[in-house]
Amino acid sequence: MQLDERKTKILHAIIKTYLETGEPVGSRTISKYADLNLSSATIRNEMSDLEELGYIIQPHTSAGRIPSDKGYRLYVDRMMEEKEREVTEMKELMIQKQDKMDLVLKQVAKVLALNTNYATMITAPQYHRTKLKFIQLSMVSEDQILAVVVTEGNVVKNKMLHIEHCLDNETILKLNILLNTSLNGLTIEQINLGMIAKLKEQAGIHSQVVNSVLDAVAEAIRLDDDDLEIYTSGATNIFKYPELSDSERASELISALEEKQQLVSLVHETMSEGEHNGIQVYIGDETPVKNMKDCSVVTATYELGEGMQGTIGIIGPKRMDYEKVVNTLKTLMVQLDELFDKS
Repeated sequence: MQLDERKTKILHAIIKTYLETGEPVGSRTISKYADLNLSSATIRNEMSDLEELGYIIQPHTSAGRIPSDKGYRLYVDRMMEEKEREVTEMKELMIQKQDKMDLVLKQVAKVLALNTNYATMITAPQYHRTKLKFIQLSMVSEDQILAVVVTEGNVVKNKMLHIEHCLDNETILKLNILLNTSLNGLTIEQINLGMIAKLKEQAGIHSQVVNSVLDAVAEAIRLDDDDLEIYTSGATNIFKYPELSDSERASELISALEEKQQLVSLVHETMSEGEHNGIQVYIGDETPVKNMKDCSVVTATYELGEGMQGTIGIIGPKRMDYEKVVNTLKTLMVQLDELFDKS
């Protein structure tokens, strides 16, 4: 006999309730699940079938049922299939969106350089104060667990964790439930020492696994400079201004635009400033990029909602048309939001 949808739902309810309580589960308890809408008598009949099929067992006479190894295996396999499908769909969707985003940002940098006659830069948006969406642990070998961490924006990070002892399916399942119940929807700032201590206590002898998973979560949520995409355009516009066009100054400026690491400090400085409606003006020595000390740099922070932010920058001579540049950036901040909504 194959499990139909009703039997599968009842088995899922039995396992979920047993994992939460540790007590054998009766038909009356299962009948309270709103999505089942079945009588206790119907549930008893279905539970008898599930027991006959080997998915649940009755540990004591007149007691409720508990999952068998076969029941756990079905539950875990289906849960893993569902989570893996979700992760695959998220990855495919994000790859499509990322490709569109890259094209849009490169075009924006190019058009901005043409319209202003200055050098320009723009970063891909990143999630700030990122929240955790869910964690999926699965055994890969006797001494390895794969931790899949999905954060806000459906960003997926995989981390292989080494463990001293092989964990059974029930333990993996309980750890998944514990971690997701406690951490989902939180930012890294909200995962404090008290919460970590409580999680380790609840995990008991598996506290080291929890500790490794928390490290993986922190790594997934933390912004990484290596992941920051920066697009530039209009570097040759520098030669249009005599005060910047001598070989040494021009070489330094072009080097700053080509070497991403120098621009990262400018991005961090821009992100840390929250005033002036997201627009900052750096003149000469005020700029955080050493090779731009002879320039003025105007930056803006654009936001796409849910903590998603990026930086736009215009680099030119100190005698740049500040009013035009600021107005251009203000307009672009609005247009970017509209562009990404459509993409």
